[in-house]
Amino acid sequence: MVQKLKAVAAVGLLVLGTAAIAQKYPNKVIEWVVPYPPGGGTDTVARALAQTMGESLGQTLVINNKPGAATNIGAEYVARAKNDGYVIMSADTATLAANPFLYSKLPFNVEKDFAPIGLTVRFPMILVVNPSVPANNLKELLAWIQTQASVSYATPGAGSPHHLTTELFREVSKTQLTHIPYRGAAPAVQDVVGGQVPMMFVDTASGYQFITTGKLRAIGIASAKRVKNFEQIPTLSEQGLKNFEAYAWQGLVAPAGTPDEVIHTLNKALLNAMNSTEIKAKLQVLGLEATPSSPKAMADYAAKERAKWGPLIKSTGIKAD
Repeated sequence: MVQKLKAVAAVGLLVLGTAAIAQKYPNKVIEWVVPYPPGGGTDTVARALAQTMGESLGQTLVINNKPGAATNIGAEYVARAKNDGYVIMSADTATLAANPFLYSKLPFNVEKDFAPIGLTVRFPMILVVNPSVPANNLKELLAWIQTQASVSYATPGAGSPHHLTTELFREVSKTQLTHIPYRGAAPAVQDVVGGQVPMMFVDTASGYQFITTGKLRAIGIASAKRVKNFEQIPTLSEQGLKNFEAYAWQGLVAPAGTPDEVIHTLNKALLNAMNSTEIKAKLQVLGLEATPSSPKAMADYAAKERAKWGPLIKSTGIKAD
C-alpha cells in the first residue's frame, strides 16, 4: 500500500512538474537563430514573425544572425544548445533537406537533433532571363538554348534551392546548361540583371522588384498554380513541364528533447502570428506562400523534401565540401 502511494505521489509530482514548466515558459528572452546574414528573405520573415510571436508569448524574441557554411554554422549551434525552448532557429531546405546529401559529414543529424515547431513559408522559384534574351515563354527559351554553343545560369551557391531547381529543370527539359555559383542571391541576381549571365531561377522575395520593374523577364514559375501578386507569370507546368514544382521553404525548430509543452506553446504562438492580418499582408507583398503547420506536418514535409532532392543530388554528383 505504501509503495502504491509513493508511486501515485511520484506520478503526481511529474504531472505538476510538467505543468509548472508549461506555466513558467517563457520567463526570459528567447533567442531566434537565423543562419543567414541580415536583410535576406529568411531574416525578413523571422523578424516579422518574432515581433508578433513575442506579443503572444509575452516575451521578447531576439534575432541572432549566424551565417555560414550553407546554414551549418547556425544549425550546429542550435543542435548543441540547451533544449529548454530558449534557443530556436529558422531551418530551411538547405538545413533539413539538402545538406545531409551535399556534405560528406555534418556535425549534427537533421533527423535526430532538431524538434520541429512548425512550417512558416515557402518561396516559389521563378525562371527569369535578362531582357536581352529573345524569349518570352518556356518554348521560346528552350528553342533559344538549342541555338547557343553554351548557356550559363547563376545561383546563390552550390546546393542552394536555386541550384537544385535548375538541375531538376535541366534534367526534365533535357538541356545543356553551365552552373555559375555566387556567394548569395543578391550578386547572382545583379549579374543576370547586368547581362553577365543570361538566366537563373530566383525566389519570389529576391526577384520581386526586378521582375516588376522589367529588369528581369519572368519565363515561368515553379508552383502548382499561379501566385498572387505574380498572376501574370504562367506556371512551368502549364507550359509543358508537367508537375514541375520547386520551392525554397522554411520553418522553425528547437533542439531535440525540448519539452512537448514548450513546443506546443511555440507552435501556438507561431500559428497565431501566421494567421494575423499584418503578417499575411507582409508575406503577400513578397509573393510568399504562408504554410502554417503542426510540428508533425513539418517533420513529414522535411522527410518528403529529402526524398525528392537526395536522389537528384546523388545522381548529379553535387557537393558542397
